[in-house]
Amino acid sequence: MSYRIAGIDVHKKMHALVMTDVSEGGEYTFERCKFGGSPSDLRTMAQWLIDKGVQEVVMESTAQYWRPVWQALEQHWQPECRKLGGAGLLHLAQAESNRARCGRKRDFEDAERLVKRLVAQELILSYVPDAEQRLWRTVSRRKYQLTQDKVRMRNQLEGLLEEAHIKLTSLVSDLFGASGRRMLHGLAEGESDPAVLAGLADSRLRATKEQLCDALGACAHLHQAYRDLVKMSLEELNLMEEHIAKLDKQTAELLKAYQGAVERLAEVPGLGADSAQQIIAQVGPAAAAFESAKNLASWVGICPGREESAEESKSNRSPKGNRTLRRILNQAAHAAVRCQGSIFELTFRRLVPHLGYQQTVWAIGHRICRLIWLILHQGVRYEERGPAVRETVRKRRVARMLRELRSLGYQIDPVQLADGSAR
Repeated sequence: MSYRIAGIDVHKKMHALVMTDVSEGGEYTFERCKFGGSPSDLRTMAQWLIDKGVQEVVMESTAQYWRPVWQALEQHWQPECRKLGGAGLLHLAQAESNRARCGRKRDFEDAERLVKRLVAQELILSYVPDAEQRLWRTVSRRKYQLTQDKVRMRNQLEGLLEEAHIKLTSLVSDLFGASGRRMLHGLAEGESDPAVLAGLADSRLRATKEQLCDALGACAHLHQAYRDLVKMSLEELNLMEEHIAKLDKQTAELLKAYQGAVERLAEVPGLGADSAQQIIAQVGPAAAAFESAKNLASWVGICPGREESAEESKSNRSPKGNRTLRRILNQAAHAAVRCQGSIFELTFRRLVPHLGYQQTVWAIGHRICRLIWLILHQGVRYEERGPAVRETVRKRRVARMLRELRSLGYQIDPVQLADGSAR
Protein backbone atom coordinates (compact mmCIF):
# COMPACT_ATOMS: atom_id res chain seq x y z
CA MET A 1 0.00 0.00 0.00
CA SER A 2 1.42 3.39 -0.99
CA TYR A 3 2.13 6.00 1.64
CA ARG A 4 2.81 9.49 0.34
CA ILE A 5 5.19 11.91 2.05
CA ALA A 6 5.95 15.47 1.00
CA GLY A 7 8.98 17.58 1.83
CA ILE A 8 9.02 21.40 1.71
CA ASP A 9 12.11 23.58 1.41
CA VAL A 10 10.85 26.83 2.91
CA HIS A 11 11.80 30.31 1.74
CA LYS A 12 10.32 33.77 2.19
CA LYS A 13 8.72 34.21 -1.24
CA MET A 14 8.66 30.66 -2.62
CA HIS A 15 8.52 27.08 -1.40
CA ALA A 16 9.99 24.07 -3.17
CA LEU A 17 7.80 21.01 -2.60
CA VAL A 18 8.45 17.37 -3.51
CA MET A 19 6.18 14.36 -3.10
CA THR A 20 6.86 10.64 -3.34
CA ASP A 21 5.41 7.23 -2.54
CA VAL A 22 7.34 5.46 0.18
CA SER A 23 7.70 1.79 -0.71
CA GLU A 24 9.50 -1.13 0.83
CA GLY A 25 12.08 -1.19 -1.95
CA GLY A 26 13.60 2.10 -0.78
CA GLU A 27 13.48 3.72 -4.25
CA TYR A 28 12.06 7.23 -4.53
CA THR A 29 10.44 8.87 -7.54
CA PHE A 30 9.81 12.49 -6.67
CA GLU A 31 7.24 14.83 -8.14
CA ARG A 32 8.32 18.46 -7.90
CA CYS A 33 6.28 21.63 -7.65
CA LYS A 34 6.84 25.27 -6.67
CA PHE A 35 4.46 27.53 -4.79
CA GLY A 36 4.60 31.18 -3.81
CA GLY A 37 4.60 32.53 -0.28
CA SER A 38 1.34 34.52 -0.29
CA PRO A 39 -1.69 33.29 1.72
CA SER A 40 -3.55 32.32 -1.47
CA ASP A 41 -0.51 30.35 -2.69
CA LEU A 42 -0.32 28.52 0.62
CA ARG A 43 -3.99 27.56 0.38
CA THR A 44 -3.32 26.30 -3.16
CA MET A 45 -0.42 24.24 -1.85
CA ALA A 46 -2.61 22.73 0.86
CA GLN A 47 -5.24 21.80 -1.73
CA TRP A 48 -2.53 20.27 -3.95
CA LEU A 49 -1.43 18.06 -1.06
CA ILE A 50 -5.04 16.99 -0.48
CA ASP A 51 -5.55 16.17 -4.16
CA LYS A 52 -2.35 14.12 -4.24
CA GLY A 53 -3.33 12.16 -1.15
CA VAL A 54 -0.24 13.17 0.87
CA GLN A 55 -0.42 11.77 4.40
CA GLU A 56 2.73 13.20 5.98
CA VAL A 57 4.61 16.48 5.48
CA VAL A 58 8.05 17.52 6.69
CA MET A 59 9.56 21.00 6.38
CA GLU A 60 12.71 22.78 7.47
CA SER A 61 12.71 25.41 10.22
CA THR A 62 13.98 28.33 8.14
CA ALA A 63 14.05 31.49 10.32
CA GLN A 64 10.40 32.55 10.87
CA TYR A 65 9.24 31.70 7.35
CA TRP A 66 8.07 28.21 8.29
CA ARG A 67 5.34 29.59 10.58
CA PRO A 68 2.79 30.70 7.91
CA VAL A 69 3.38 27.45 6.02
CA TRP A 70 2.75 25.43 9.16
CA GLN A 71 -0.38 27.40 10.03
CA ALA A 72 -1.79 27.07 6.52
CA LEU A 73 -1.27 23.29 6.45
CA GLU A 74 -2.56 22.96 10.00
CA GLN A 75 -5.72 24.83 9.06
CA HIS A 76 -6.45 23.58 5.52
CA TRP A 77 -4.57 20.33 4.82
CA GLN A 78 -4.44 18.48 8.15
CA PRO A 79 -8.21 18.32 8.90
CA GLU A 80 -9.10 17.23 5.35
CA CYS A 81 -6.35 14.61 5.35
CA ARG A 82 -7.64 13.08 8.57
CA LYS A 83 -11.21 13.13 7.31
CA LEU A 84 -10.05 10.98 4.38
CA GLY A 85 -8.39 8.52 6.76
CA GLY A 86 -4.82 9.76 6.39
CA ALA A 87 -2.28 10.29 9.16
CA GLY A 88 -2.08 14.05 8.69
CA LEU A 89 1.32 14.32 10.37
CA LEU A 90 3.27 17.58 10.26
CA HIS A 91 6.99 17.64 11.12
CA LEU A 92 9.40 20.51 11.61
CA ALA A 93 13.04 19.49 11.15
CA GLN A 94 15.98 21.38 12.58
CA ALA A 95 18.06 22.82 9.76
CA GLU A 96 21.31 21.42 11.17
CA SER A 97 20.07 17.85 10.76
CA ASN A 98 19.35 18.39 7.04
CA ARG A 99 22.63 20.02 6.02
CA ALA A 100 24.17 19.09 2.68
CA ARG A 101 27.80 19.04 1.70
CA CYS A 102 29.37 22.46 1.20
CA GLY A 103 28.43 23.87 -2.20
CA ARG A 104 25.70 21.28 -2.77
CA LYS A 105 22.64 23.25 -1.72
CA ARG A 106 19.66 23.13 -4.11
CA ASP A 107 16.03 23.81 -3.28
CA PHE A 108 14.44 20.61 -4.59
CA GLU A 109 17.40 18.47 -3.54
CA ASP A 110 17.03 19.84 -0.02
CA ALA A 111 13.33 18.94 0.02
CA GLU A 112 14.11 15.44 -1.25
CA ARG A 113 16.77 15.02 1.41
CA LEU A 114 14.20 15.96 4.05
CA VAL A 115 11.95 13.09 2.96
CA LYS A 116 14.79 10.56 2.77
CA ARG A 117 16.16 11.45 6.17
CA LEU A 118 12.68 11.46 7.72
CA VAL A 119 12.08 7.91 6.51
CA ALA A 120 15.55 6.91 7.74
CA GLN A 121 14.85 8.60 11.12
CA GLU A 122 17.93 10.79 10.77
CA LEU A 123 16.22 14.16 11.28
CA ILE A 124 16.06 16.06 14.56
CA LEU A 125 12.42 17.11 14.84
CA SER A 126 11.33 20.16 16.80
CA TYR A 127 8.45 20.27 19.26
CA VAL A 128 5.71 22.53 17.85
CA PRO A 129 2.76 23.10 20.22
CA ASP A 130 -0.80 23.73 19.12
CA ALA A 131 -2.04 27.12 17.91
CA GLU A 132 -3.36 28.18 21.33
CA GLN A 133 -0.07 27.50 23.08
CA ARG A 134 1.88 29.23 20.31
CA LEU A 135 -0.18 32.35 21.05
CA TRP A 136 0.78 32.08 24.73
CA ARG A 137 4.43 31.90 23.71
CA THR A 138 4.15 34.95 21.48
CA VAL A 139 2.58 37.09 24.21
CA SER A 140 4.98 35.96 26.97
CA ARG A 141 8.06 36.44 24.78
CA ARG A 142 6.92 39.91 23.77
CA LYS A 143 6.64 40.82 27.44
CA TYR A 144 10.18 39.56 28.05
CA GLN A 145 11.46 41.64 25.13
CA LEU A 146 9.85 44.76 26.61
CA THR A 147 11.41 43.95 29.98
CA GLN A 148 14.81 43.79 28.30
CA ASP A 149 14.11 47.11 26.60
CA LYS A 150 13.29 48.63 29.98
CA VAL A 151 16.66 47.51 31.35
CA ARG A 152 18.38 48.90 28.26
CA MET A 153 16.56 52.21 28.74
CA ARG A 154 17.73 52.40 32.34
CA ASN A 155 21.34 51.85 31.30
CA GLN A 156 21.09 54.48 28.58
CA LEU A 157 19.55 57.00 30.97
CA GLU A 158 22.27 56.32 33.52
CA GLY A 159 24.89 56.96 30.84
CA LEU A 160 23.14 60.21 29.88
CA LEU A 161 23.19 61.41 33.50
CA GLU A 162 26.87 60.55 33.84
CA GLU A 163 27.60 62.53 30.68
CA ALA A 164 25.75 65.50 32.17
CA HIS A 165 27.84 65.16 35.41
CA ILE A 166 24.79 64.20 37.47
CA LYS A 167 25.92 61.44 39.86
CA LEU A 168 22.45 60.41 40.95
CA THR A 169 22.97 56.67 40.41
CA SER A 170 25.84 56.70 42.91
CA LEU A 171 23.36 57.44 45.69
CA VAL A 172 20.04 56.00 44.43
CA SER A 173 20.13 52.24 43.91
CA ASP A 174 16.92 52.13 41.87
CA LEU A 175 16.89 54.92 39.31
CA PHE A 176 13.28 54.10 38.39
CA GLY A 177 12.09 53.90 41.99
CA ALA A 178 9.73 56.44 43.55
CA SER A 179 12.47 58.85 44.64
CA GLY A 180 14.47 58.53 41.45
CA ARG A 181 11.45 59.14 39.24
CA ARG A 182 10.35 62.24 41.13
CA MET A 183 13.80 63.77 40.79
CA LEU A 184 14.06 62.82 37.12
CA HIS A 185 10.63 64.32 36.37
CA GLY A 186 11.63 67.51 38.16
CA LEU A 187 14.85 67.63 36.17
CA ALA A 188 12.99 67.06 32.90
CA GLU A 189 10.45 69.81 33.69
CA GLY A 190 13.19 72.42 34.05
CA GLU A 191 13.94 72.56 37.78
CA SER A 192 17.51 73.84 38.24
CA ASP A 193 17.80 74.15 42.02
CA PRO A 194 19.62 71.06 43.41
CA ALA A 195 18.05 71.60 46.84
CA VAL A 196 14.53 71.48 45.42
CA LEU A 197 15.31 68.31 43.48
CA ALA A 198 16.92 66.72 46.54
CA GLY A 199 13.78 67.52 48.52
CA LEU A 200 11.77 65.29 46.17
CA ALA A 201 13.56 62.23 47.50
CA ASP A 202 11.90 60.00 50.07
CA SER A 203 12.93 60.53 53.68
CA ARG A 204 13.87 56.85 53.96
CA LEU A 205 16.55 57.20 51.29
CA ARG A 206 19.95 56.45 52.79
CA ALA A 207 21.63 59.40 51.08
CA THR A 208 21.47 62.67 52.95
CA LYS A 209 20.10 65.86 51.44
CA GLU A 210 23.60 67.35 51.31
CA GLN A 211 24.88 64.36 49.33
CA LEU A 212 21.97 64.60 46.89
CA CYS A 213 22.56 68.36 46.43
CA ASP A 214 26.19 67.65 45.62
CA ALA A 215 25.27 64.88 43.13
CA LEU A 216 22.67 67.15 41.46
CA GLY A 217 24.86 70.24 41.43
CA ALA A 218 25.24 70.21 37.63
CA CYS A 219 21.50 70.86 37.25
CA ALA A 220 22.05 74.57 37.88
CA HIS A 221 23.66 75.02 34.46
CA LEU A 222 22.34 71.96 32.59
CA HIS A 223 21.72 72.41 28.87
CA GLN A 224 18.10 72.14 27.73
CA ALA A 225 18.99 69.32 25.32
CA TYR A 226 19.82 67.03 28.26
CA ARG A 227 16.49 67.84 29.91
CA ASP A 228 14.64 67.01 26.68
CA LEU A 229 16.47 63.70 26.37
CA VAL A 230 15.58 62.78 29.96
CA LYS A 231 11.94 63.69 29.31
CA MET A 232 11.79 61.55 26.16
CA SER A 233 13.36 58.63 28.06
CA LEU A 234 10.75 58.90 30.80
CA GLU A 235 7.91 59.04 28.27
CA GLU A 236 9.28 55.95 26.51
CA LEU A 237 9.63 54.20 29.86
CA ASN A 238 6.00 54.95 30.77
CA LEU A 239 4.85 53.56 27.43
CA MET A 240 6.86 50.37 27.99
CA GLU A 241 5.37 49.89 31.43
CA GLU A 242 1.85 50.40 30.08
CA HIS A 243 2.47 47.74 27.43
CA ILE A 244 3.95 45.34 29.99
CA ALA A 245 0.89 45.79 32.22
CA LYS A 246 -1.43 45.10 29.27
CA LEU A 247 0.53 41.98 28.36
CA ASP A 248 0.29 40.81 31.98
CA LYS A 249 -3.49 41.08 31.82
CA GLN A 250 -3.57 39.45 28.38
CA THR A 251 -1.47 36.49 29.54
CA ALA A 252 -3.63 36.01 32.62
CA GLU A 253 -6.76 36.07 30.47
CA LEU A 254 -5.33 33.53 28.02
CA LEU A 255 -4.36 31.20 30.89
CA LYS A 256 -7.50 31.75 32.95
CA ALA A 257 -8.71 28.21 32.31
CA TYR A 258 -5.43 26.87 33.76
CA GLN A 259 -5.36 28.96 36.92
CA GLY A 260 -4.80 25.86 39.05
CA ALA A 261 -1.60 24.97 37.20
CA VAL A 262 -0.33 28.55 37.57
CA GLU A 263 -1.01 28.47 41.33
CA ARG A 264 0.72 25.11 41.82
CA LEU A 265 3.84 26.25 39.99
CA ALA A 266 3.92 29.61 41.78
CA GLU A 267 4.20 27.75 45.12
CA VAL A 268 7.65 26.37 44.23
CA PRO A 269 10.51 28.34 45.84
CA GLY A 270 12.24 30.47 43.22
CA LEU A 271 9.17 30.68 41.00
CA GLY A 272 6.25 33.09 40.99
CA ALA A 273 3.12 33.91 39.06
CA ASP A 274 4.98 35.47 36.13
CA SER A 275 7.52 32.66 35.75
CA ALA A 276 4.73 30.07 36.14
CA GLN A 277 2.87 31.62 33.22
CA GLN A 278 6.02 31.62 31.08
CA ILE A 279 6.69 27.96 31.87
CA ILE A 280 3.15 26.91 30.94
CA ALA A 281 3.44 28.89 27.71
CA GLN A 282 6.52 26.85 26.81
CA VAL A 283 5.57 23.30 27.86
CA GLY A 284 1.78 23.42 28.09
CA PRO A 285 -0.56 23.23 31.11
CA ALA A 286 0.07 19.51 31.61
CA ALA A 287 3.46 19.01 29.91
CA ALA A 288 1.70 16.31 27.89
CA ALA A 289 4.30 16.34 25.09
CA PHE A 290 6.97 14.96 27.47
CA GLU A 291 6.72 11.38 28.63
CA SER A 292 8.90 11.84 31.69
CA ALA A 293 10.78 14.42 33.70
CA LYS A 294 14.00 13.23 32.04
CA ASN A 295 12.58 13.99 28.60
CA LEU A 296 11.63 17.51 29.70
CA ALA A 297 15.07 18.15 31.20
CA SER A 298 16.72 16.93 28.00
CA TRP A 299 14.51 19.15 25.84
CA VAL A 300 15.23 22.18 28.03
CA GLY A 301 18.95 21.38 27.92
CA ILE A 302 19.48 21.51 31.67
CA CYS A 303 20.78 17.96 32.08
CA PRO A 304 24.41 16.82 31.70
CA GLY A 305 25.47 16.07 28.15
CA ARG A 306 27.15 12.88 27.05
CA GLU A 307 29.95 12.75 24.50
CA GLU A 308 31.94 9.54 24.49
CA SER A 309 34.47 7.89 22.25
CA ALA A 310 36.12 4.53 22.95
CA GLU A 311 34.39 4.47 26.34
CA GLU A 312 36.13 7.72 27.26
CA SER A 313 34.07 10.76 28.19
CA LYS A 314 35.02 13.77 26.09
CA SER A 315 32.52 16.26 27.49
CA ASN A 316 29.53 16.43 29.82
CA ARG A 317 28.52 19.94 28.77
CA SER A 318 24.76 20.47 28.80
CA PRO A 319 23.13 20.34 25.35
CA LYS A 320 21.47 23.32 23.76
CA GLY A 321 17.76 23.49 24.47
CA ASN A 322 14.89 25.88 25.01
CA ARG A 323 16.57 29.20 25.83
CA THR A 324 13.50 30.69 27.50
CA LEU A 325 13.14 27.85 30.01
CA ARG A 326 16.88 27.68 30.61
CA ARG A 327 16.82 31.35 31.58
CA ILE A 328 13.78 30.91 33.87
CA LEU A 329 15.25 27.84 35.59
CA ASN A 330 18.61 29.55 36.09
CA GLN A 331 16.92 32.53 37.73
CA ALA A 332 14.65 30.26 39.80
CA ALA A 333 17.63 28.23 41.04
CA HIS A 334 19.46 31.36 42.19
CA ALA A 335 16.35 32.45 44.10
CA ALA A 336 15.53 28.99 45.52
CA VAL A 337 18.93 28.47 47.17
CA ARG A 338 18.36 31.70 49.09
CA CYS A 339 15.05 30.49 50.55
CA GLN A 340 16.12 29.88 54.15
CA GLY A 341 15.44 26.40 55.47
CA SER A 342 14.17 25.01 52.15
CA ILE A 343 15.30 21.72 50.63
CA PHE A 344 17.02 23.67 47.88
CA GLU A 345 19.17 25.59 50.36
CA LEU A 346 20.08 22.33 52.10
CA THR A 347 21.00 20.68 48.79
CA PHE A 348 22.99 23.73 47.72
CA ARG A 349 25.08 23.73 50.89
CA ARG A 350 25.74 20.00 50.51
CA LEU A 351 26.83 20.14 46.86
CA VAL A 352 28.66 23.45 46.55
CA PRO A 353 31.94 22.28 48.21
CA HIS A 354 32.29 19.53 45.60
CA LEU A 355 30.79 21.04 42.46
CA GLY A 356 31.37 24.77 42.84
CA TYR A 357 28.78 27.52 42.67
CA GLN A 358 27.81 27.46 38.97
CA GLN A 359 27.45 23.69 38.65
CA THR A 360 25.51 23.50 41.92
CA VAL A 361 23.04 26.15 40.76
CA TRP A 362 22.68 24.24 37.48
CA ALA A 363 21.96 21.05 39.46
CA ILE A 364 19.29 22.88 41.47
CA GLY A 365 17.77 24.12 38.19
CA HIS A 366 17.65 20.51 36.98
CA ARG A 367 15.76 19.48 40.11
CA ILE A 368 13.29 22.33 39.68
CA CYS A 369 12.77 21.26 36.06
CA ARG A 370 11.88 17.71 37.10
CA LEU A 371 9.64 19.13 39.83
CA ILE A 372 7.82 21.24 37.23
CA TRP A 373 7.04 18.10 35.21
CA LEU A 374 5.62 16.36 38.28
CA ILE A 375 3.44 19.34 39.21
CA LEU A 376 2.05 19.82 35.70
CA HIS A 377 1.86 16.22 34.51
CA GLN A 378 0.56 14.62 37.68
CA GLY A 379 -1.34 17.59 39.12
CA VAL A 380 0.38 17.44 42.53
CA ARG A 381 1.18 20.42 44.77
CA TYR A 382 4.59 21.40 46.07
CA GLU A 383 5.31 20.16 49.57
CA GLU A 384 8.32 21.61 51.37
CA ARG A 385 10.73 18.94 52.64
CA GLY A 386 13.28 21.33 54.05
CA PRO A 387 14.42 20.99 57.68
CA ALA A 388 13.29 24.32 59.10
CA VAL A 389 11.47 26.83 56.93
CA ARG A 390 10.60 29.72 59.22
CA GLU A 391 6.88 30.38 59.56
CA THR A 392 7.29 34.10 59.00
CA VAL A 393 9.21 33.50 55.76
CA ARG A 394 6.59 31.03 54.54
CA LYS A 395 3.68 33.37 55.29
CA ARG A 396 5.46 36.28 53.66
CA ARG A 397 6.07 34.26 50.52
CA VAL A 398 2.45 33.02 50.37
CA ALA A 399 1.19 36.58 50.76
CA ARG A 400 3.47 37.79 47.96
CA MET A 401 2.34 34.99 45.66
CA LEU A 402 -1.35 35.72 46.31
CA ARG A 403 -0.77 39.42 45.73
CA GLU A 404 0.86 38.69 42.37
CA LEU A 405 -1.94 36.36 41.29
CA ARG A 406 -4.67 38.81 42.26
CA SER A 407 -2.90 41.68 40.52
CA LEU A 408 -3.01 39.64 37.32
CA GLY A 409 -6.77 39.23 37.61
CA TYR A 410 -7.01 35.70 39.04
CA GLN A 411 -9.82 35.04 41.49
CA ILE A 412 -8.26 33.43 44.57
CA ASP A 413 -10.65 32.09 47.19
CA PRO A 414 -9.47 31.77 50.82
CA VAL A 415 -8.35 28.22 51.48
CA GLN A 416 -6.93 26.41 54.48
CA LEU A 417 -3.23 25.81 54.68
CA ALA A 418 -1.71 22.67 56.08
CA ASP A 419 -1.44 24.17 59.56
CA GLY A 420 -5.08 25.35 59.57
CA SER A 421 -4.42 29.04 58.99
CA ALA A 422 -6.45 30.79 56.30
CA ARG A 423 -5.00 32.71 53.44
